[in-house]
Amino acid sequence: MILDEILARTRADLAVCQQQRPLAEVTAAARAQPPARGFGQALRRAGQVTCIAEFKRRSPSAGWIRQGVEPAEMAATYAAAGAAAMSVLTDQPFFGGSLDDLRTARAATPALPILRKDFMVDRYQVAEARAAGADAILLIVAALDDGDIARLLQAADDFGVDALVEAHDEPEVRRAVALGARIVGVNNRDLKTFTMDRELCIRLRPLVPPDRVMVAESGIRDAADVRRLGAAGIDAVLVGETLMRAIDPGAALRGLLA
Repeated sequence: MILDEILARTRADLAVCQQQRPLAEVTAAARAQPPARGFGQALRRAGQVTCIAEFKRRSPSAGWIRQGVEPAEMAATYAAAGAAAMSVLTDQPFFGGSLDDLRTARAATPALPILRKDFMVDRYQVAEARAAGADAILLIVAALDDGDIARLLQAADDFGVDALVEAHDEPEVRRAVALGARIVGVNNRDLKTFTMDRELCIRLRPLVPPDRVMVAESGIRDAADVRRLGAAGIDAVLVGETLMRAIDPGAALRGLLA
């Protein structure tokens, strides 16, 4: 399964990074950053579905989505078009991203909260994220046991960043909520099979308490989708491929939020 392959590669790459740059050094760089911008707070606006606009060059399921695009350009476009936050893919082997993409996006949009979207398995990566300027991290329930999630949520708190905890089915949503996730994402794409169920987040919405932020991920294509999700009580959407493939990503984002 692709998720298992990604996680194996992530752990191998992580071991190399830890040898090249010790945790203490990365932690010091993270502590030197100014306070994070409130990612979760930015997603909740009364009567409005907000958007986390994503920078993603390619994916295992779609191949190349947009070649030659620069993160600074997309970050500025997203900010001007009304994004509440930005997601930056930093996995290199499977998504063509890097922490340099995040740093570049951060420099281009000082006020826009940024999510490091990657396959997080260790505290080291949380420190890396904050050192690069991330305001939030992604935790994928399917990739982690409950002890891992609890430890990584604590690491996020320690470094002052939010955590978007992503689930793919009812048991995973229940686990995320029980472990105290304050931002719960439901990905309509199954990361094990890459099949899409565009109604999944709506069916699972009742499982997320109203005091938590709920984010719908994947398969969101137009303003009608956003309105349908808003009517179901979804707080925010994470949109990547639709925006990255658009001839005019800014116009596409404004159209989604219309």
